[in-house]
Amino acid sequence: MKRSRVVSSTIRSIGYDRRTAVLEIEFADGDLYKYFMVPRLTYQAFLEAPSKGRFFSESVRDRYQFQRL
Repeated sequence: MKRSRVVSSTIRSIGYDRRTAVLEIEFADGDLYKYFMVPRLTYQAFLEAPSKGRFFSESVRDRYQFQRL
């Protein structure tokens, strides 16, 4: 999956697979996670959010099943 680099102190890049609705997040410390069944609109809002860390905390974390890679 191709990820887009983002400006954030906590998140390095974000990717999304429309076919599987999987959101992939690479954190600044190098950890990589996949979040499942994430709506495409959530991904788009994430990319546009002025604070990626805040958006992650409020709209992704603890809302979707995930897997650490």
